[in-house]
Amino acid sequence: MTQVSINTSTITGVVFDMDGTLVDSKLDFDAMREELGFPEGQPILEHLDTLSDPLLIDNAHRIIRQHEMAGAKAASWMPGAEAFVHHLKALNIPMAILTRNMREATALTLASLAIPIEAVLTREDCLPKPHPQGLLMLAERWQMPCGNMVYIGDYLFDIEVAANANMRSCLYLNEHNRHYADTADWVIEHFDQLTAAF
Repeated sequence: MTQVSINTSTITGVVFDMDGTLVDSKLDFDAMREELGFPEGQPILEHLDTLSDPLLIDNAHRIIRQHEMAGAKAASWMPGAEAFVHHLKALNIPMAILTRNMREATALTLASLAIPIEAVLTREDCLPKPHPQGLLMLAERWQMPCGNMVYIGDYLFDIEVAANANMRSCLYLNEHNRHYADTADWVIEHFDQLTAAF
């Protein structure tokens, strides 16, 4: 495991992405796009916004819900993530989740894994990442400067949303995202690295 230099001395709030970061929900976005008939590699929510036929839109929402609810039922903690969350809780460091997932599936994941994070924003609560609205809402809720917060995620939108909110970003590495590593403030391969840093 690569050793990383992470200075958390000024961090007073931590925000997580959910799918692919805190939890493995087994969501296959390529399979979802194929079933939806959406272009390969195109962000699903952004392409959904380009549709104008009400029947196509309703059908797309139905397919997306099926995939997200199935993912929520199959979700499991990422290695070391549960220990890190409980470590932050013991330190009384505020935590939140900002996800592009739907509220219903997010709530099911939180309940089934007993994730002890109460501040949760989904795509129904704010504009989806990489728009910074959700992070700015959390900073205001906590009365905390964005510069004292870090956003942890596994995708380009996670790095971009942090930058758009003037917040530090932490990339959770996997086999598909290493080409984003140079754009993140911190990079980890395992949550134990963050547990040791806080």
